[in-house]
Amino acid sequence: MSDLNRLTIAAARDALAKGDVTAVELTEACLTAIQGAGALNAFVHRTPDLAHEMAVAADERIRQGRAAPMTGIPVGIKDVFCVKGVPAQAGSRILQGFRPEYESTVTQNLWNAGAVMLGKLNQDEFAMGSTNESSCYGPAVNPWKAEDGRALTPGGSSGGSAAAVAADLCLAATGTDTGGSIRQPAAFTGTVGLKPTYGRVSRWGVIAYASSLDQAGPMTKTVRDAAIMLGAMASADPQDSTCADLPVPDFEAALTGDIRGKRIGLPREYRVDGMPADIDALWSEGAQMLRDAGAEVVEISLPHTKYALPAYYVIAPAEASSNLARYDGVRYGHRARLGQGDGITDMYAKTRAEGFGPEVQRRVMIGTYVLSAGFYDAYYNRARKVRALIKRDFDQAFADGIDAILAPATPSAAFPLGSVDKGDPVQMYLNDVFTVTLNLAGLPGIAVPVGQDARGLPLGLQLIGRPFEEAELLNQALVLEQAAGFVAKPDRWW
Repeated sequence: MSDLNRLTIAAARDALAKGDVTAVELTEACLTAIQGAGALNAFVHRTPDLAHEMAVAADERIRQGRAAPMTGIPVGIKDVFCVKGVPAQAGSRILQGFRPEYESTVTQNLWNAGAVMLGKLNQDEFAMGSTNESSCYGPAVNPWKAEDGRALTPGGSSGGSAAAVAADLCLAATGTDTGGSIRQPAAFTGTVGLKPTYGRVSRWGVIAYASSLDQAGPMTKTVRDAAIMLGAMASADPQDSTCADLPVPDFEAALTGDIRGKRIGLPREYRVDGMPADIDALWSEGAQMLRDAGAEVVEISLPHTKYALPAYYVIAPAEASSNLARYDGVRYGHRARLGQGDGITDMYAKTRAEGFGPEVQRRVMIGTYVLSAGFYDAYYNRARKVRALIKRDFDQAFADGIDAILAPATPSAAFPLGSVDKGDPVQMYLNDVFTVTLNLAGLPGIAVPVGQDARGLPLGLQLIGRPFEEAELLNQALVLEQAAGFVAKPDRWW
């Protein structure tokens, strides 16, 4: 019973169907694991009563023969998703006390599929960060530890989701990816993280960071689990005008394990200066695994890759500046105490200064600057043009017959918390060097654990797919996962 929380979605689904375990037992195992993992700081709002109620309902659905693939599966929800009646702070003090009166489309889809909610998961404030250190709750901690015992970052912004899945506190979790915030934490924790095509999954009810880049996706223990969970999360949604009105395929049924004849591209521009030897070696090993499975691996060029980071760090802060203008302390959330004589403008200024952390303030100021009258064309419009060129690079590669692109997920393994110089935020931004291109182009990508570095820390590779061809991408990722045979787990120290 104590090991039920270590099950995958697929294994738990089969055990539930056979009657070997109940949803209540599965849920209790996860709640017990969460209770004993306070040192990871992964869960920031626990919902045990709601979880028990949902588990009982799931068991009844199973008894009646009405079970969906996610029925009875306990999951964690990133704090950026609105769940009716449950606190949603997006890791920020400015949303303190906010309890939504509505449900995000993604979470509603999961509840409709019978999933069980364990609670809300830690994240970088408003999903702005790559280390989970900007959270108002304090950082989530990677279950993997450095050789010298130092605590490692689980990555960001979906750091709590990655830590919870890696530590078996839940069977799966939701994440969001604006510039790599699903794939980078997955690579740092030895888990699987899928960023779907922009528009595959509704953004309605997800607290916005950068609306043209944000995309929700699953964080799981295996590729098969990612296929199952994406099938439950995805849907057309009239409440989100950017959500594609497309049928949702049976992603799991597409997992044939056959990629013979597929053409996989290796972008030469991703061989950046200073790339660690173990990352480079892993990339080569991953390419050979795909060759051995019958794929043709060829070098390709994505010539505008070098402009991706600067373009991203103009576009994302610009959209953040606009989206976060609504947080003013008037209707909900934190409001600053005012002094005698303070007016409405003082209230706005003090509330936002107190409510937003340093990283959010930095990005809001950058965004406001690049959108200002004198600099709009010089920065924002130019970045939009670069974005179009980056998308054209990918379009050309796919038009030339490339079925998927293989690249590193991160430029390093997980690093110690506190090791990024807060006075030099560019250090943190460089963690996104391999991931932001997909968000700019709106493409699907999946991070898969493939190996370990010399210190035993997990390393991941990412596969980049054609738009709305997640089924094909998941199948290629399955082949990579099976060839790599990654089964390592962190030693339980928490």
